Amino acid sequence: MLSLKNSLAVLRKTNALLDGHFVLSSGLHSPSYVQCAKLLSFPNKSEKFTKSLAIKIKKTFKNIDLILSPAIGGIVIGYEIGRVLKKETIFCERVDGKFKLRRGFNIKKNSRVLIIEDVITTGKSSLECAKLIKKSGAILLGFACLIDRSNKQSLKIKGKRIVSQVKLIIPTFKKKNVPLSLKKIRITKPGSRFLK
Repeated sequence: MLSLKNSLAVLRKTNALLDGHFVLSSGLHSPSYVQCAKLLSFPNKSEKFTKSLAIKIKKTFKNIDLILSPAIGGIVIGYEIGRVLKKETIFCERVDGKFKLRRGFNIKKNSRVLIIEDVITTGKSSLECAKLIKKSGAILLGFACLIDRSNKQSLKIKGKRIVSQVKLIIPTFKKKNVPLSLKKIRITKPGSRFLK
């Protein structure tokens, strides 16, 4: 498996881990941003990440029937993990601001579903995916991601785990609590939720 030190080196080398002043899709402010699309744009470098994460997933979650990822960020990583684990992989996408299954995708009743994202911060997208699983009468196994920066404050669904390749502790701030040092830096709004 890929070590934390090597994982961080790859993230920085591919510009997937950035420093600045970011407003995340959750609305929280942060001095760092993880843009996994940059990592995934280098398949030869991201392959070690996905294989390492797949090993962790296989050890943690048994009998996965389906992988569900939120668009846009989770699609590539969901596909890659599905390929490695030989599992069907689908994604949901926003329609009028809410996640829906489209393109003929469905979740079979009683199927065992793993949600895979690129980055989990607040877990909002994952929790929205969990609603689709519940509505389908399927079973939510848990969550997996390349980067877990949730600080265990998100995904308050009893008994569900987050498996990640890297856990990062990066502070986040509500708009009214942004420190002065961060306020002095020009704001960047990354993330797919801001796309029109």
